[in-house]
Amino acid sequence: MKLCLGKSATPGTLPFMKLNILRSRPPHLDFRKPHNWVATWFGCGLMVPAPGTWGTLGGMPFALAFMALGGPALLAIAIVAIIPIGLWATRSFEEETQTHDSSIIVVDEVAGIWIALLPAGLDPILFVAGFFLFRLFDIVKAGPVGWADRKLPGAWGVMADDLIAGVFAALCLWAIKTYAPFGF
Repeated sequence: MKLCLGKSATPGTLPFMKLNILRSRPPHLDFRKPHNWVATWFGCGLMVPAPGTWGTLGGMPFALAFMALGGPALLAIAIVAIIPIGLWATRSFEEETQTHDSSIIVVDEVAGIWIALLPAGLDPILFVAGFFLFRLFDIVKAGPVGWADRKLPGAWGVMADDLIAGVFAALCLWAIKTYAPFGF
């Protein structure tokens, strides 16, 4: 389905039904290479607008599955695995494309949202709150999140700000879960 804003909609359709949410694949990306699939989180990074949000959303079903199958312990193991895999994919992507911190790279968002969701368990309200808290910390880039984004080089510079944003969001979720008067 194509979605396109504006007057180009055909009569009888809603204008937003033609907004193209998938950008065309950049010609220099070779999706026969696994690092491009991982870096873009299976193509989520190609979605517009806001590829980081799409990448975050693309990582959430995996977090939910890990939580359902093995609880926070399995999600923690997945986080430990995705960090070096994400660093490899990011480094390979950047070497291939000669870019740094391309918006197409969203594996960092996946690692960050997985960290953010650790205290959520299977609670749907905390799951949604984790999404919004993580995106807030990732977008605002205050304090250590911004420092990591600006100062760390290479793949670590791409990944670290999202990992820190995930930790901040997880701490907020933990506080909500622990101290909220309405209970979770």
